[in-house]
Amino acid sequence: MPLLKYENRVWKKGYHLAAGLDEVGRGCLAGPVTAAAVIFPRGLRIPGVTDSKGLTAIQREKLYHIIISRCISVGVGFVDEKTIDIINIKQAARLAMKKAVNSLRIYPDYLLIDAESVDLDLPQESIIKGDLHSHSIAAASIVAKVVRDRACIEWDRVYPRYGFKSNKGYHSKKHRGAIKTYGPCPLHRESFIQGILDERTYNQPALF
Repeated sequence: MPLLKYENRVWKKGYHLAAGLDEVGRGCLAGPVTAAAVIFPRGLRIPGVTDSKGLTAIQREKLYHIIISRCISVGVGFVDEKTIDIINIKQAARLAMKKAVNSLRIYPDYLLIDAESVDLDLPQESIIKGDLHSHSIAAASIVAKVVRDRACIEWDRVYPRYGFKSNKGYHSKKHRGAIKTYGPCPLHRESFIQGILDERTYNQPALF
């Protein structure tokens, strides 16, 4: 479980509002990349908070509500699939993080970021595997994951053929098969599914 090593270092430097940042959905075939920023009071550590990938959906939901109730401020940012196709996923993830920071009700004075940099005039530190080493980043990973997973459930109601409720927009055999059978829906990232579409075209029988 992440400790407060990085947060303590920042607080000792005189900063008071360190925000942890993380994103989810980078490798998805569909939907936006989603980022979250979380600022905690100095010294606060919530038991159970860790990298969202190591938690069950039930655990994430429970921790999400605790994080929201105990943090100083939380912000979420999205960059949609069309923009991802235009600017690429790395730049989209950075932009989503920037949007998450700018949506905070209370603005931070320092950023702790999971293996990225953000185009903001704020002191910041990029931490490899930050969601495993920084409590604030781990909390941000949980918030971003819960928000995006909830959206996937809604997408599944609109586009039930693709299994978004279960695959969360990521690659799966069913998801790939649905794209081949029915083609993409408006949520799909064209730059991510081009190979699948090429296979679909190649395997279609000739008319003449």
